[in-house]
Amino acid sequence: MKTPLTPEQIEELKKKHIRSFCMRRGHISSAQEKALEELLPLYQIQYDPNTKLSSKEIFGNDNPVVLEIGCGMGETTAAIAQAHPEINFIGCEVFAAGVGALSKRIRDMDLKNIRIFRHDAVEVVRDMIEGNTLAGVHIFFPDPWRKARHHKRRLINDAFMKLLVPKIKTGGYFHSATDWENYAEQMLEVLSRTEGLKNLHEGAAPEPKNPLIDRPTTKFNERGNRLGHGCWDFVFIKQ
Repeated sequence: MKTPLTPEQIEELKKKHIRSFCMRRGHISSAQEKALEELLPLYQIQYDPNTKLSSKEIFGNDNPVVLEIGCGMGETTAAIAQAHPEINFIGCEVFAAGVGALSKRIRDMDLKNIRIFRHDAVEVVRDMIEGNTLAGVHIFFPDPWRKARHHKRRLINDAFMKLLVPKIKTGGYFHSATDWENYAEQMLEVLSRTEGLKNLHEGAAPEPKNPLIDRPTTKFNERGNRLGHGCWDFVFIKQ
């Protein structure tokens, strides 16, 4: 006979979620590994479920804050931050090579307006982001989890959007992009039925831009165009 769960164990189970990533060991260059060890501590925000984020303390100013989930190798994040020093960017990335690469870009480009969480973005949003504080959220080319049986792992789903939208300021935006048509269809369905969001366009955005920034062309754009996949951007406003 199984021992009944305690109330504390039940609450802990409620917090668990299906992760949108798999922590597998990928290739990391010596430069990225060095940056991970030496530079990341300069730019990292430590995950602490008992602490709410204070952008004033982190950046020393009251500039708008944009959260980017899944920075990849950091090209887009760094390019946007360089073009918009008046905006503070917080990136979430779990993979070592990407975090190392972005840390190196921050140093090499002398960027003052980027900080990094090396942690699961769902937990960061749930535990550390105050309500009505984000000017925008970027999720560019998240893992499409192509096989139907893996679609439940896709980050943009009803549960996550219900968690995320209250963290966005009224008038703030949510901007996602994908080069996978089936995921684009799912994104549009989920976002369209998410309470508090309104599509800035009819369907996908005609251009890869939102009220604050233009999204730079990425390798995923180029790959999608090369393979004939296309590319879809969705920009919704928090009402």
